[in-house]
Amino acid sequence: EVQLVESGGGLVQAGGSLRLSCAASGFTFDDYAIGWFRQAPGKGREAVSCIASYDHRTYYTDSVKGRFTISSDNANNTVYLQMNNLKPEDTAVYYCAAEIDNGYLQLGVGASYGYWGQGTQVTVSS
Repeated sequence: EVQLVESGGGLVQAGGSLRLSCAASGFTFDDYAIGWFRQAPGKGREAVSCIASYDHRTYYTDSVKGRFTISSDNANNTVYLQMNNLKPEDTAVYYCAAEIDNGYLQLGVGASYGYWGQGTQVTVSS
């Protein structure tokens, strides 16, 4: 059974940092892409950052480039999202998603992913 468990969310002031973790189990981690998506109240789901184990390609949405960094610890089946210089507009529920990848997965498209975690709340105060 595929399981994705997010952690690391919380309340932080603008300019602060958080590191989200996505612990994966139930599949061969090296064969999958892992993505971070977020959904703010009243808004649609947005791809934040994704990483593919197949060829290590990454995706970042424009609004987080230079502030967020995605990384993968394949030995521990965990993907991290380091979020620096957080802004109030980063406030959302952040979800981890996974899908098998053969190099052709559209990383930044939510519909590409078949497995989702429960989410972790990130709140950035101004």
